Amino acid sequence: MATTEERNSTTVTWFILVGFSEFPKLTVFLFSIFLGIYLMTMFWNLGLIVLIKMDSHLHTPMYFFLNKLAFLDICYVTSTAPKMLSDFFQKQKSISVRGCIMQYFFFSSFGLTETCVLVAMAYDRYAAICSPLLYTVIMSHSVCLQIVVGSFITGTFSSLIQLCGLLQLHFCGPNIINHFFCNLPQLMILSCSDTFFLQVVSSVLTVIYGMTSTLVIMISYGYIIASILKISSTEGRSKAFNTCASHLTTVILFFGSSSFVYLCPNSDDSLSQSKLATIVYTVMIPMLNPLIYSLRNKEIKDALNRWKKRIVS
Repeated sequence: MATTEERNSTTVTWFILVGFSEFPKLTVFLFSIFLGIYLMTMFWNLGLIVLIKMDSHLHTPMYFFLNKLAFLDICYVTSTAPKMLSDFFQKQKSISVRGCIMQYFFFSSFGLTETCVLVAMAYDRYAAICSPLLYTVIMSHSVCLQIVVGSFITGTFSSLIQLCGLLQLHFCGPNIINHFFCNLPQLMILSCSDTFFLQVVSSVLTVIYGMTSTLVIMISYGYIIASILKISSTEGRSKAFNTCASHLTTVILFFGSSSFVYLCPNSDDSLSQSKLATIVYTVMIPMLNPLIYSLRNKEIKDALNRWKKRIVS
């Protein structure tokens, strides 16, 4: 609990984002790399959204969720990347306290919503492989729409709770965030207010979105693997596995890197590793997702070929 003296001290109105200032000689190189990643993320995800929208063969629950995942990846990376890129050539990498809190709110909202969509995609694969005859009933368009709307509402509501807690915090110095964006652990460290409420909320959300989501996905894939092993033909097993491999790769990358950041202690030794892991799940994964879902996906390749033929003709 903050003392009266702390509460009456100077109020911080701006934060300084350290970003990648420790590598001054690599500024141009790092800016070019991250700008290229951001542009490729936008191009590939927008391309995937347009392709799914235009090709009637891809109007299935699996690609409905993939469409929403691509949209979320665009929003997710845009909540942090533009500010990070603009800071590379700024002498004072500052952001207002309210701006910092709102950045985290949008980052958290899209991240938590994406977690829900990834769980929904695991359930979709479970329904497709374990109950193929009832698949169209279980995953009807109205059900898929309800799941996506519910994911957005759940993610936004969870972030609103954190937002309410953050807006109550008092910052009286220091005001330096050793990161390239505003993240909850750093904000709680810098606050001179009591952060017990936010710590409880953060722990609860970690259990719900981290551990529970992982458990649901693991159970789903347990049933999926058991069903795949029962398929007699090698071709059938290979086809079933390929429909799940892309999603499983995304889940491992997303949950693995984010878990490292939020479960590891905030010590000076772990800051560089934490920043690197954060880059993976905030910048790299949104770029890689379209590739992961397209490289081994025959339906996506066929849709691209049909699109090329339409353009040529």
